[in-house]
This record gives sequence, C-alpha cells and structure tokens, in this order.
Amino acid sequence: MLEIVETERKSLKDYIEIIGKEEVEAIKKLAIPLKGKKVVHINATSFGGGVAEILSTLVPLMKDVGLEAEWQVIKGSDDFFNITKAIHNGLQGMDVPFTEKMKEIFLKNNRLNEKLFEGEYDFVVIHDPQPVAILKYRKKKVGKWIWRFHIDPTNAQEKVWQFIRPFIEKYDAAIFTLKEYVKDDLKMEKVAIIPPAIDPLSPKNLDLSQEEIKDIVAKYKVDVNRPIITQVSRFDPWKDPLGVIDMYRIVKKEIKDVQLVLIASMAHDDPEGWKYYEKTARHAGEDYDIHLLSNLNGVGNLEVNAFQRASDVIIQKSIREGFGLVITEALWKGKPVVAANVGGIPLQVDNRRTGYLVGDIAECAERVIYLLKNPEIANKMGISGKEYVRKNFLITRLLKDYLSLFNSLK
Repeated sequence: MLEIVETERKSLKDYIEIIGKEEVEAIKKLAIPLKGKKVVHINATSFGGGVAEILSTLVPLMKDVGLEAEWQVIKGSDDFFNITKAIHNGLQGMDVPFTEKMKEIFLKNNRLNEKLFEGEYDFVVIHDPQPVAILKYRKKKVGKWIWRFHIDPTNAQEKVWQFIRPFIEKYDAAIFTLKEYVKDDLKMEKVAIIPPAIDPLSPKNLDLSQEEIKDIVAKYKVDVNRPIITQVSRFDPWKDPLGVIDMYRIVKKEIKDVQLVLIASMAHDDPEGWKYYEKTARHAGEDYDIHLLSNLNGVGNLEVNAFQRASDVIIQKSIREGFGLVITEALWKGKPVVAANVGGIPLQVDNRRTGYLVGDIAECAERVIYLLKNPEIANKMGISGKEYVRKNFLITRLLKDYLSLFNSLK
C-alpha cells in the first residue's frame, strides 16, 4: 500500500469569524451533492513545501463537509527522486540532462506505485510530476482522475514537457495556478485555474503575542530590536538565496544593524537541497547577521510564524515561482513583501499596494531600504495585504474551488 498520511481533524465552522457565515453556508451547499464520495490526494511527500501544507488542511476540511477524503504519499528510490527533481527543474526552464535511462527509472517507479495504490475512488487527485504516470499503468480507470500542477512551466524544456504531456492528457481534468501556465499543445477537455491558499488557523498562521514572538526569535540569536529581513524558501537555485544575500549586503551598507534570516524546510523528495544549503552557507561566509535556519535545527511552523511576524520586510527573490504560499503567509501577517516579478507572484503582490515587484538585486535592495526607512508605508501595505489574502487566498476558497470542480466532473 501507499503510505496513508494521518491528518488532524478540522471543522469548517471554525472559519466563520474569518470568512463569515454566508461563505461557510455556500461551501456546505456545494458539498451536498458530493456527500459520501471517495476522494484521494496523492503526492510525493507528507512534509516540506506548500503542497503538503495545503493537503494537511484541505483533506480534513473535505472530510468535515461530508466527503470520504484521504491523502497518500508515493514511494521511490533515491534515483527516482533525483530524476523527479531534474524533471521539476526542466519544467521550470533549466537545461537538464534527460536520458532514456532516466525515463526508464521514472516509469519503473510510477509502475511500482500504481501496484501499491489500492482501492477505488470517485476522485483521484495526483499532485505534480512525480506520480503523473500512475494512471498510465492503471488497467481499469475507475472514477475521475485530476492532475494538479503547482509550478510555472512557461519556459519548460521541450524534451521534458513532451515526455510528461502524454501522461497528463490521460486525465479527466488538470488544474493550473494561472491560465498562462497551460501549454498550447496540451489537449484536454477540462482545465481548471485554481490558485493555492493558506490555512489561517494553522500553527504557521495563528496570531502570536509579542512576547511569544520575541522568545522564539531570541532562541536563534536574532535580535527583534534590530531590523529583520526574511525569506522563507527551500535552499534551491530557483529561490535565489545567493541573490538574497547579495541584496542584503547592499542594504547593510546603508542600514548597518540589519539582519537577514533565510528559513528552509528540507524535504526528503529534494536531494538537491543539501548541496544548495552548503553553497548558500559558503556565500554567507562569517557574517553573524546572516542566519540560515531549517526544520533540522528545530524551525517548524510555529517558528516560521514568529520570524515572519518579527520581520520588517519579507523577501521572495525567486527566479521561477508557481505561486509562492510563503508570500500569502507574510501578507496574512500584515507584512510588506518585496518579490520578483515572476510566475504567480504578481497574483499576490499588488505593486505599491501590498508590496513591491522588482527585477534585479539592486532594485530589490532599493525597495527594502525604502520600507525599512518608512515604517508607516510598510504598515499600510501590510494592512492592505492581509485583506487581499482574506478575500482571495484562504483554504476555504480552495475547498470551494475543488468542490465546484468535482461537481462539474460527476
């Protein structure tokens, strides 16, 4: 069997104070025709990264409104996860080697996972490229199969895209974050555009007192009384942590006491993470105001929450970004975001209203300096950002979108 991920119980009624009773009732109404339907979400990892965070709330909320929902995780060899990382990078535009041997290992692992996948479901939601070929090996297709793609493939390497595309086209529907992400040659009857969302009631997003924030941050030798810039992202070339350090060094010339915090979650399906962590650490050198933190030194959801709330400015200097849930989290905490003008980021960062969209390192540094010197403008952006997230990017809206899609596929 595939690994079944246990999730904590969640209740839709707990969100009434945040989204209002009317919206909760609208979601319940959408769920009525789906009562008792069996749903399974399948992805590559139960922790680390936005997909796992979404599923840890989405699955229990689906249960709460009457669906029989499950979350399962695939198995795979180290070779397989190295190859899926190459596929991920290739789909985001990196020129990666992609040999017949790599294809063979990828398909072999998908075939093995298909054998481990048991039971019949009304809706099977497969997340991202790692398990995309499971359907290819299914002798009898039962229920509606949906493929959910979380990254930005606009500059995908053709050899990688053409390998993955035929597997996607076997599905009943595909979900993308932006309509611009749907490739012209993808032949599918049903494509849904559904941006990701955050859970405002998760430990990562719940309100914290100033005392709690101060205590947590102090454990990691970061001074809350001095300016803090933070980026929360995997150590990954696409998140450009080296560029963030270069930006910080420009800021530090003008604001001497500024600190930089880079927080990552090291996930088991990301073997490249360690190499890039080491590269980032070397680039940081012996600057004691640069803090590289991760789940491996005790930084979990609560700690990320505290650091985001303690920060004066949040950075997201991605080169490619499917959406960027860490931006949503930061905006929800009333923090201005300075982020690269790429992928799904402009969906969230309304330039000059909830933060700044920037191009190069120099522009990023310039905007950060401006916000650090003008806290009243930073605060105004933060207020706008929180309301923008409330209206557009909460998990309840994502649940509603999934229910609507399921109803359209019945």
